[in-house]
Amino acid sequence: MLVKTYAAAVQGISATLITIEVSCTKGIQFYLVGLPDVAVRESHERIISALQVNGLKFPRYRIVINMAPADIRKEGSAYDLPLAIGILAAANETGLNTEMLDRYMMMGELSLDGSLQPVKGMLPIAIKAREEGFKGLIVPKQNTREAAVVNNLDVYGAENIREVIDFFCGKCELEATVVNTREEFYARQQQFDQDFSEVRGQESVKRALEVAAAGGHNIIMIGPPGSGKSMMAKRLPSILPPLTLQEALETTKIHSVAGKMEKNTSLLTQRPFRAPHHTISDVAMVGGGAFPQPGEISLAHNGVLFLDELPEFTRNVLEVLRQPLEDRCIRISRAHSAADYPASFMLVASMNPCPCGYYNHPDRQCLCPPGTVLKYMNRISGPLLDRIDIQIEIVPVPFEKISERRPAESSECIRERVIRAREIQSARFAPDPQTYCNAQMESRQLHKHVTPDEAGNALLKNAMQKFSFSARAHDRILKVARTVADLDDSADVKPHHLMEAISYRNLDRETWGM
Repeated sequence: MLVKTYAAAVQGISATLITIEVSCTKGIQFYLVGLPDVAVRESHERIISALQVNGLKFPRYRIVINMAPADIRKEGSAYDLPLAIGILAAANETGLNTEMLDRYMMMGELSLDGSLQPVKGMLPIAIKAREEGFKGLIVPKQNTREAAVVNNLDVYGAENIREVIDFFCGKCELEATVVNTREEFYARQQQFDQDFSEVRGQESVKRALEVAAAGGHNIIMIGPPGSGKSMMAKRLPSILPPLTLQEALETTKIHSVAGKMEKNTSLLTQRPFRAPHHTISDVAMVGGGAFPQPGEISLAHNGVLFLDELPEFTRNVLEVLRQPLEDRCIRISRAHSAADYPASFMLVASMNPCPCGYYNHPDRQCLCPPGTVLKYMNRISGPLLDRIDIQIEIVPVPFEKISERRPAESSECIRERVIRAREIQSARFAPDPQTYCNAQMESRQLHKHVTPDEAGNALLKNAMQKFSFSARAHDRILKVARTVADLDDSADVKPHHLMEAISYRNLDRETWGM
């Protein structure tokens, strides 16, 4: 007897329909074809044990299973459930309703006792099930809330293979999981553990972070140890505009594929904040591996990638960031497959001005030998620095500011200004849906939306000549100036907006020995 069950294979952040064809004829053999990897081939032993523990016998037939399309590699243990149900249905020994199998997609890993374990990538799988017109999706109980985000699809959670068998035999009903996506999304959006009201002093740095958040600009902070670089970076998500529902779905898909979803979480409601250690490899940063998986830059999509102590990262790791910073996506190519992952993130970096940390310090003397500062700064290449829009120096907070009891401006107040600036940008870029903020402007948009007057052009020309800015730095200055003007609710980019943008190019100046 020939029976078909249905599953899905995740490629990148999308899923492809997999049809599992099971044929049972006379004989005692087992064949599994269709490019299964080792984990899929090992499903044979897990299925045998799961059936025996639940009072069922593995059919004694010649079983041939084809996982179509055969040219797509099938990876992981998520196919255990559809394989087991297909085998039982083809053997026709348990009374499964084979007509019902055409209406449901199934995914789940089997334990030896028949219990179902959660699997990765459930959100893109659920989206594919709806696209293919399936009535429902049967998944492990732990994956139900994640899959139920997709509307117009019944999502059933099962704890054991016996529940699924009884469901297809008509002996019991599985309860569909319902998630009110919009209600849950908006209820949890503005919950932050850290706030800028806790930061004393550093008004100029907080202003630079506000500009960065308003325009989606990359930023680097340079200052001595203990000046608050990491503290302020961790509070940056609290002033970013809230995720839209579309952004939340896209971000959740990436975390789902990477297996980073927390238990019983249906949807990411806050912008991600990723802070990898400086010992990270280039593959872990951009993604990849023998079987491509998203890296840190994709996990930070629509959020913040924070690199603390930037010069301590290896040169290879820093250089692989250059292309994603420009293209906002990364393509991982391997001999047997390729995957595209989105990588539209804000790069936030921090660093000491020298190895000892006290170069240019107002009170403490730098102890680094001659030439060490230049060598330390040269660990960061010029092309990478060019891609960082805002470069701001941090000085230590004086005692008077630290001991001040009056709370500083809250994140909520700053976020309101950021949201207003983003609304201006949304209206500006409405005809071009690929552009969301000023940092993403292309050259044609830059020339259209940023037109300084004669005084502004003279100011910019003087700065270009004095500090030897590159052409890319010129464009970055204009983008930042446009954001400053948006925060000022100004339709035109005025000289004082350009002046502030130019002041954010600290590392391009000779004072740092560059």
